[in-house]
Amino acid sequence: MSLRTATTLTTILAALPALSTALCKGPPVNIPTLDLIKSFEKMVPDVYDDGAGNPTIGYGHLCVDWECSDVPFPKPLSEPDASNLLAGDLVRFQDALTNALADPVTLNDNQYGALVSWTFNIGEGHMRSSDLVRDMNAGQHPVDVANRELPLWVNAGGQRMEGLVRRRQAELDLFNRPSGVPALPVPC
Repeated sequence: MSLRTATTLTTILAALPALSTALCKGPPVNIPTLDLIKSFEKMVPDVYDDGAGNPTIGYGHLCVDWECSDVPFPKPLSEPDASNLLAGDLVRFQDALTNALADPVTLNDNQYGALVSWTFNIGEGHMRSSDLVRDMNAGQHPVDVANRELPLWVNAGGQRMEGLVRRRQAELDLFNRPSGVPALPVPC
């Protein structure tokens, strides 16, 4: 076996655990989570500029072009269609959160939903590299971690944003709301 082949095999074998983890599908969020997200994401039925030059529609869906050709619903969007589009958009963030948290992390549906809302707002990369994920994965109690870490995510462009303060508080309120419905971990 050549050195190049051995290196390639080593790389492939090293990637296998990550590939199997990436197959985990996060559960859908509950209705209180959808309501929370909708309360902070304004529904716009027509394509608009999100302020950063991105074509956007519905509850913050980033379109692939200015015609929003990736959106399978007629425009202008109805509220039910915008809700369906949001639910579809959330799948990526549900999966990202599910795969970022280690199996021992146990969350109910409200806790999971609050963290999906946070991930939808801050992005997958920030979520993955956060102290919140690191500390939960290290075995710290999820309630303690969330109540300590979520309130820190209130800045944009170096400025404290009151809208983010309100959103983090709403996410904490949902996170701390009791529920007997399990969400994580999920079998993969």
